[in-house]
Amino acid sequence: MTKSNNHYETEAQAEKCFLIGVELKGRPTLFSLDDSLAELTQLCQTAGLEVVGSATQKLDAVHPDTLIGKGKLEELVAWRRELDYDVLVVDEELQPRQQRALEDTLEVKVLDRTALILDIFAQHAHTREGQLQVELAQYEYRLPRLTRMWTHLARQAGSGGRTRAGVGLRGPGEMQLEMDRREIRARISRLKIELDHVRTHRQHYRQKREQTNTPVIAVVGYTNAGKSTLLNTLANANALAEDKLFATLDPTTRRVQLPSGHEVLFTDTVGFIQKLPTQLIAAFRATLEEITEADVLLHVLDATHRNVLNQYQAVMAILEELDANHKPVITALNKIDQYAGDPERLLEGFPSAICISAKTGTGLSNLLAEAETTLEEEWPLVSVLLPFSAGKLVSVFHERGSVDAEEFLPAGTEIHGRLPPYLLEQFQRYIRP
Repeated sequence: MTKSNNHYETEAQAEKCFLIGVELKGRPTLFSLDDSLAELTQLCQTAGLEVVGSATQKLDAVHPDTLIGKGKLEELVAWRRELDYDVLVVDEELQPRQQRALEDTLEVKVLDRTALILDIFAQHAHTREGQLQVELAQYEYRLPRLTRMWTHLARQAGSGGRTRAGVGLRGPGEMQLEMDRREIRARISRLKIELDHVRTHRQHYRQKREQTNTPVIAVVGYTNAGKSTLLNTLANANALAEDKLFATLDPTTRRVQLPSGHEVLFTDTVGFIQKLPTQLIAAFRATLEEITEADVLLHVLDATHRNVLNQYQAVMAILEELDANHKPVITALNKIDQYAGDPERLLEGFPSAICISAKTGTGLSNLLAEAETTLEEEWPLVSVLLPFSAGKLVSVFHERGSVDAEEFLPAGTEIHGRLPPYLLEQFQRYIRP
């Protein structure tokens, strides 16, 4: 058991939480048990909880009723008496009966990793779209846990204790304690309809964007990798950038000029994390379509994080789940100004990556040049012979395409290079076989 000394001041007295992590024999994981628990600590701090201790257990098999073994449960009871914690946070997704059993035994609020992430999302959803998506995910998560979970939390809220429900009940929670299953299902249906309207609106927006022929680069990465800071630096924007997990929940799009003068749209997206709940991926479908519809993905990594390779793998696994892993990807190793090791050694694990500092601007010119090259590589190669009467198209090719070679012939100007797909029709009659 680890006892934490991380007691930080907040305006209101924070709920005290105790963490429990398990390692299941034979189950593949990206992170070690200790590293996963360290990340859970960050999540708790982001949610406003005070971590007062933690414990781990290695299991041959999950206990169907309580997840952990009887002996470990008795330890948690003992630590409850000593530390007087308000919340048990489990670094797994609990089954409803496991959660109820833990609550009954410990007489505290029990949150699993999914509920904690949902609570953080509820804190950081500022747009109507983000709030709808979080609310849907929360209801779908809570529905099978409704009866016992909610009455338990209501009992705590009215017990005169310091918690007053708190973490785990943000979003629809505190106002909806008395809703029955039928009402919850009806609310879920209404939320899905509203989100379909959002999705339709996004499709119309993308169609208008496509008409302007502006390429889109979606910025993806592990939470707190520095995506928002990068967007701010590239576009001189003011997107929220905090040293917190999931500081950005609502997507932000900014126009950025590439070295050639061409413009591109950079879209910041919600940060990913290991064990990202599947219901969150489903609920955020409309937002995550910004990734699936982008021309190029910019994967931002925190070069200073000791689990940078594991974080990379976690993001790539989610991109595969979104069916976006086939898109061209630019990898950027961020926070290189804070990296204490040898950058060349770091690049051995990411040979095609670009080292940058979103904070200082180091390497951003190289990043934009790579973005331009990557976009152009997606354009089809063409050879055209433009007669002198079509001289305007020569200028168009130079301004909007990429010229590899140009030769002036008696019949006109021959150009070899790449053109964005939307221009092909204008040049179709002049394309040479």
